[in-house]
Amino acid sequence: MSKQIQKLAKDTRFYRKLHKFIAVPMLIFMLLLGITGLLLTWKAELKLQPPSQKSTFTNQSLVSLVTIEKNAIQYADSLQLSSTINRIDYRPSKGITKVRFEDHFTELQIDSYTGKIMSSKQRTDNIIEMIHDGSILDYLFKNKSEKVKLLYSSITSLGLILLAFSGFWLWLKPKQIKRYKINKH
Repeated sequence: MSKQIQKLAKDTRFYRKLHKFIAVPMLIFMLLLGITGLLLTWKAELKLQPPSQKSTFTNQSLVSLVTIEKNAIQYADSLQLSSTINRIDYRPSKGITKVRFEDHFTELQIDSYTGKIMSSKQRTDNIIEMIHDGSILDYLFKNKSEKVKLLYSSITSLGLILLAFSGFWLWLKPKQIKRYKINKH
């Protein structure tokens, strides 16, 4: 075997080892990303998020944000859940205000004209999204800095980049060896 073929074969073995060294530990992360990404893509069809309600009282004036916030807090307190609000999302075309909480995955849909709670559901898609980006561990450990999310996302992204790089070389090197052998004869 010529020195050129030996070098190409040695390079191929190196990239195969590198690929395996990265792929085996990354397997669980790649499965998590793939499964949760697929679920997020199909979240509407799988009904992983509550369907949006629509107000029927469009001719009235809107209730204040303070009233909506007060009603959401009272409702959360009545269920003995944390009443710390994460966000309030106003949907003017539907006359609905969505309220999400900081410490649990409940979403309230409140009529923006009456202040009445129209729906209370779990946001399963938010849980899946947190698993997908790694922030679920920050949430569970009450870590506000999102260090676990950054570490998880960085390791996973760098691992996938390295797998793509080594996979390309694993594809290319045998072709180079074959081409070299054909040109040699």
